[in-house]
Amino acid sequence: MTGPNFENFLSAFKRLQDSGKNFVAVTLVKQIGSSPQDVGAKALVSAEGLEFGTVGGGKVENAAIKEAQRMIQEDHKNHFVDWNLQKDIGMTCGGVVSFFFELHKAQNPFHIAVFGAGHIAQEFVRLLMFLDCKVTCFDQRDEWLSRLPKTPKLKTVLTEKLADEVAKLPDGTYVTLMTMGHGTDLPVLIETMKARSRFSYVGNIGSEQKRKRLDSDLKTAGIPESLIRDFHCPMGDHFGGNNPAEISFSIVAQLLKTRDTLMISKNQE
Repeated sequence: MTGPNFENFLSAFKRLQDSGKNFVAVTLVKQIGSSPQDVGAKALVSAEGLEFGTVGGGKVENAAIKEAQRMIQEDHKNHFVDWNLQKDIGMTCGGVVSFFFELHKAQNPFHIAVFGAGHIAQEFVRLLMFLDCKVTCFDQRDEWLSRLPKTPKLKTVLTEKLADEVAKLPDGTYVTLMTMGHGTDLPVLIETMKARSRFSYVGNIGSEQKRKRLDSDLKTAGIPESLIRDFHCPMGDHFGGNNPAEISFSIVAQLLKTRDTLMISKNQE
């Protein structure tokens, strides 16, 4: 597969990666005698069926799709398959084809939610753009959201009801709060802590004094004592100065440490 067809394959491959689906790349690697496609033909198959391309159509392609779906269901390792088109597939032509089935498993996305688009968020979000992550930034102020970089990695959401957005966040999100102040942080933090087990990280910008105030307000809101201790405020590792750029570096460092610790724990399970 070369030229525009290969570019289309790469686009479809990337789309499936971004979708979070498990999928299989099927490649025709050898043929003897007649076969319905040329060597190098590719198809992409998910649990739902054929997503892109073709390795021959008809019975041989149906067999390849079923094999790919079995591979996804059983988490089967990559492998080659040799099929006699007449004996194994039931086709009239007597050729033999060899396919390579390669499983691509969905990666847990590094998704970061940023509540607030003010001075610190402006630096923080730009720093995150250097990482392999997806970022969603929420704010009530369009003029601040519009200052953020335009990139596929970043989604901006203009809303007056910041706390309502918490329930829409995917599991495993890293939640960071840096809104206009305590009055706008607290409702979001309460909703986040109610569902703390869903999130990989929760942090709120602020001082030690603000931490005490947040702890008290969370307790009043009925958040259990054990959960009240389970968020970061002040947010970020303890280094650097007090300007937005250095604060942002310290928060990114804390996020990366948390991510890597969680990955190590998962791999040891």
